[in-house]
This record gives sequence, C-alpha cells and structure tokens, in this order.
Amino acid sequence: MKVSHFFSQINEKVGQVTSWLTVTLMLLICFNVATRYLFNNSEAWRTELEWHLFALIFLLGAGYALKHDKHVRVDLFYANFSEKQKALVNFIGTLLFLIPWCAVIIFASYKYAHSSWLMNEGSPDNGLPARYLIKFSIALGFGLLLLQAISLLISSFTTILGKNK
Repeated sequence: MKVSHFFSQINEKVGQVTSWLTVTLMLLICFNVATRYLFNNSEAWRTELEWHLFALIFLLGAGYALKHDKHVRVDLFYANFSEKQKALVNFIGTLLFLIPWCAVIIFASYKYAHSSWLMNEGSPDNGLPARYLIKFSIALGFGLLLLQAISLLISSFTTILGKNK
C-alpha cells in the first residue's frame, strides 16, 4: 500500500502543478488573439507554444484524472456494481489493457523522441526549438499514467481481498 500511496502522491502533485498550465494557456491564447487582431502580429512560436501547453495538460494530467476517477468510461453496468465488482473490473482492465498499452506507448514514444533529439529537431516554421522536449513528454505522461495504473491495480487487489484501508 505504501507504493500505491507514493505513486498516487506523485500524480497528485504533478496534477496540481499541471492545472496551472490551463491558466497559462488561456492567457497565452488571449494574448495571441489580441496581438493578431490589434497589431496584425502572429508568431509561429506562440502558436506552437499553445499546442505544446495543450498537449502537456492532457499528457501530464492523465494520471491525475485516473487517480480521481475522472477519466472516460463507458458506464452501462459499472455504476450499479458493488465495490468488489468495481475493483475486479478495474483490476482486470488495468492489468490487461492499461498497463500493457502504457508500456507500448512509453517504448514507442521514447524511441520517437530519442530520434528527434539525435537530429536536434526544431520547428520547420521557425517556431520553437528542441521539438524533442514535447515528444519526450509523451513518454513522461504515459509513465505517470503507468504509475497511477499500478496504484489502481494494488488498491483494486486489496479491495478484492477485502483489505481496504
């Protein structure tokens, strides 16, 4: 349970920090709109920064969303299940789907970002340099989601065994 709590705390802290990216993104969008329409000034790097912030909000916030059960779920039967039945669904789904797909995406995105880093990829539009940073954030985001999946797996297992906190 200490491991589960530790992983959840990591995602809690990252989620709290990431939530401020939403405010930053909103301010950046307002600034970009104002400069575009008032001064006819639009810079590629500012638009790319919007995309990067938007991506970071979702990538770094995914583990936080899973921790707080705010992720997307097709809920036809789940809402009416007992706590043990929900834990069994979470355990099986996490073990068979979430953890393997996180591992696949981490592996693939790391290779993708690493090749970008090796060629020092930047924006083709004279925007932001070091495009590999946003590409590495894919692996980081799914790494955080994987930590939360492990936490969910552990807590689901203890619920199935009847050993709740």
